[in-house]
Amino acid sequence: MEVNVVTKRRINKTFLLFLFLNFLVLFVLWGIYLCFAQIDLKGDRNITLNYKEKYKEKGYNASRFGKSINNEVKVKGKVNSDKLGTYEVVYEVPGLFGKKVVRTIEVVDNEKPNIIIDATKKIYLCPGSKYVKEEVQVRDNYDGDISKKLVIESDDKKVTYSVKDSSGNKTKVVRDIVYEDKTSPVISLNGDRFNYVFLNEGYNDSGAVANDNCEGDISNKIVVSNKVNINSVGSYEVIYTVSDSSGNTASISRTVRVSERNKAGTVYLTFDDGPQWGTTDKILDILKEEGVEATFFVTNKGPDELIKRMYDEGHTVALHTASHNYATVYASVDSYFNDLNSVKARVKRITGYDATIIRFPGGSSNTISRNYSVGIMSTLTKEVVNRGYKYYDWNISSGDAAGGPAPTPTQIKNNVVNALRKDRINMVLMHDIKTYTRDALRDIIRFGKDNGYTFEKITMDTTMVKQRVNN
Repeated sequence: MEVNVVTKRRINKTFLLFLFLNFLVLFVLWGIYLCFAQIDLKGDRNITLNYKEKYKEKGYNASRFGKSINNEVKVKGKVNSDKLGTYEVVYEVPGLFGKKVVRTIEVVDNEKPNIIIDATKKIYLCPGSKYVKEEVQVRDNYDGDISKKLVIESDDKKVTYSVKDSSGNKTKVVRDIVYEDKTSPVISLNGDRFNYVFLNEGYNDSGAVANDNCEGDISNKIVVSNKVNINSVGSYEVIYTVSDSSGNTASISRTVRVSERNKAGTVYLTFDDGPQWGTTDKILDILKEEGVEATFFVTNKGPDELIKRMYDEGHTVALHTASHNYATVYASVDSYFNDLNSVKARVKRITGYDATIIRFPGGSSNTISRNYSVGIMSTLTKEVVNRGYKYYDWNISSGDAAGGPAPTPTQIKNNVVNALRKDRINMVLMHDIKTYTRDALRDIIRFGKDNGYTFEKITMDTTMVKQRVNN
C-alpha cells in the first residue's frame, strides 16, 4: 500500500512539473510572439486592377505589444496600371522582431477591341454583284491598332467581322447584306456653271456627264431641259437630270444669261478703294448733277452712309476687297473668298443687295500675288465665274494711283479722254479717294458728252473686260 502511495505522489509531481514546463514554454513563446511586429492589411491581399485604372492604396495597421507602430512600416513597390502584369507591394517593419507582408496586384485587360463600323447599318450591294472586303479599322485599348488581326467572313446574306486582342478579348460584328442600289448617280457639268451669251448670237450647250455606282457611265441617260431663248434678254436655267435602273435620280443646273452686246463708244466710269468723305460724296454730287451713273468697287473702309447713297442714287455698288492687304487676300483661294465675303456682307447689310460684280485688288493681271501664292490668279479668275461672279479689269487707266508726284486734275483728265475710243467699250479705272480725280471728273464727263460718248454703269449684262493673267 505504501508503495502505491509513493508512486502516486511521484506521478503527480511529474505531471505538475510537465504542466509547469509546458506553461513556461507557452509563456515564453507568447512573450516572443508579442515582441514581433504585427501588420494587418486593409482591403484584400490579392487585388485585380483593370488596365489604366488608378491603384488606390488601402493602407494597413501595424502594432507591437498592442501599440501602433505604423510609423515604422516601410512600403516598397509600385503599380503601373499602364502595363499589364503582376505587381507586389511590400509592407515591412525592419529589425530582429520585424515583419513583412506582401499585397499582390494584377493589372488585367478585360475590355473588348472596338471594330470601328456601324453594326446597325446594312451593306447595300448592286444587284448581281459580290461583296468585296473593305478596309475596317480596329482599335484596342491596350494593343492599339489591330486592324491586321481582323477576320472578315461573308456569304450571300451577311458579313461577319471578328477580332481578338492579345489578352484574349473577342469582338464580333455581323451586318446584313441587301442587294439593292440606293445610291444616286453623280452628275457634273462640262464647262462653266454660269454662261454668258449675246442676244441673237446662239448658244452651244457644253452638256454634262453622269456616273453610277452600279452601272458606270450613264451619260447617255441624261435628260436636258433647255429653255434658253437667245432672242430674249434674261437669265435661263439648263437642267440636266439622270436616273439609274433602280430609280435613283440626280440633277444639276447651269445658268445662262442672255444680254445685248455693249455698244461701242460706251464709257464705264469705275471707282476703286472708297468710300471716303471729302471725295466720294463730292463725286456723287457731280454724277448726280451730270445725270451719269457709275460703278463703285468698295472696301470695308469708309462710312456706310456713302455706300447707301451710291445704291439709292442708282449706281452699281460692286465688290473690291475688305482689307486691300495683298498678303492676306492672296494667301490662298480660301483667304481670297473670306476677304470677298466680308465686303459682300457689308454691302448686303447696308443695301440689302447681293453684289456679284467684282474687281480683283491689283486687277487680274497683277503679279504681286506671286509673292504669296503661285498660280492663284489663274485659279481665281475661273473660280469667281464658276461661283456666279463677273470680274472687271480696265482698258483705260486715269493714272491716279501711280507712284511719284501727285498728278494734277488736268493730267488725270487728259489720261482718260486721250484714251477714249468709239470702236470699243471704255472701262475707266479711277479711285474715289483721290482729290485730283474728284476735281477732274466733271471735265471728263463733259468731254465725253460733247464727243458723242455715252455713260453707263456696269451690270451683269456688261461684257467682262479682262486683262492677261500673269500668275
